Amino acid sequence: MTESGVRPPLALTMGEPAGIGGEIALKAWLTARGAARADGAVPPFVLLDDPARLESLAARLGLPVPVKAVGSMAEGAALFGAALPVLPQPLAAPVTPGRPDPANGAAVIASIDRAVELVRRGEASAVVTNPIQKSALYAAGFRHPGHTEYLAHLAGLSEEPVMMLAAQDLRVVPVTIHVSVRDAVPLVTREAILHAGRVTAAALARDFGIARPRLAVAALNPHAGEGGAMGREEIDVIAPAVADLRAEGIDAVGPKPADTLFHAAARRGYDAALCMYHDQALIPLKTIDFDTGVNITLGLPFVRTSPDHGTALDIAGTGRAGASSLIAALTTAEAMTARRRA
Repeated sequence: MTESGVRPPLALTMGEPAGIGGEIALKAWLTARGAARADGAVPPFVLLDDPARLESLAARLGLPVPVKAVGSMAEGAALFGAALPVLPQPLAAPVTPGRPDPANGAAVIASIDRAVELVRRGEASAVVTNPIQKSALYAAGFRHPGHTEYLAHLAGLSEEPVMMLAAQDLRVVPVTIHVSVRDAVPLVTREAILHAGRVTAAALARDFGIARPRLAVAALNPHAGEGGAMGREEIDVIAPAVADLRAEGIDAVGPKPADTLFHAAARRGYDAALCMYHDQALIPLKTIDFDTGVNITLGLPFVRTSPDHGTALDIAGTGRAGASSLIAALTTAEAMTARRRA
């Protein structure tokens, strides 16, 4: 809380300016203004972006959003009910929707850096990140696989970050993240599963209010390896890791065949599923709840959430982007920070 007892607003980063981040931020503010008349469902946020480009975008899309540059998060919080508050982050080059320009990469990264610093100073309650276009950032010299790894770097974590994807009926954690399937298999180690399980269990208790988290651990191979006939990773790696988690007092079961882990009845038996590679986790979550999934980085000293979708360059600037996932990311971040304070 601030000295006045008011909770600081969320810091929302720019994301890829040629993508849909600006549009969904504008629409999230419109939703927040409407909700303020009802139940206040969308928490206050301040966008770290270029005010001029947002004003232009709002006018082009016909969105009645007054954009106001502010000098601080506190000023933005006070203004939020009347206008979309923006801490200015100037862009180096004009923006063409759908066409990322590496010249703007420095501004995208600076927006993330600034959001983290605001949270560390207590001026923002959490970081919510709009989607980035990794290829454009790589061309600008970015040397991290993605948001998750970069935030872990900013936080000074000595261990690998843990990414959770959460929706209303499912939470999934990929043990390996942004690597090819071929490269992922040797990275599925006993130590990696243990790390993901420990961090996930702790986060479920601290950030989601689950007193005794239940983890289901997916197999790597079809039919959980069929007793070794389709691979020995379940026998040699995953089952021992599950036994280790249980020995530490964590309620973990597995390895479970992935093809039967995500139907409705199975989902009722656990609070989060540890998956062995990226798509094993994201395919079921996006199939079950494509519109309101949230990306959460676990193990950071601050709360970070993000929409569970990309920059959608194919529809950028058309007015077709939906803000449901961003709104879910904002409300999830607010709930997590409230639990941490409690």
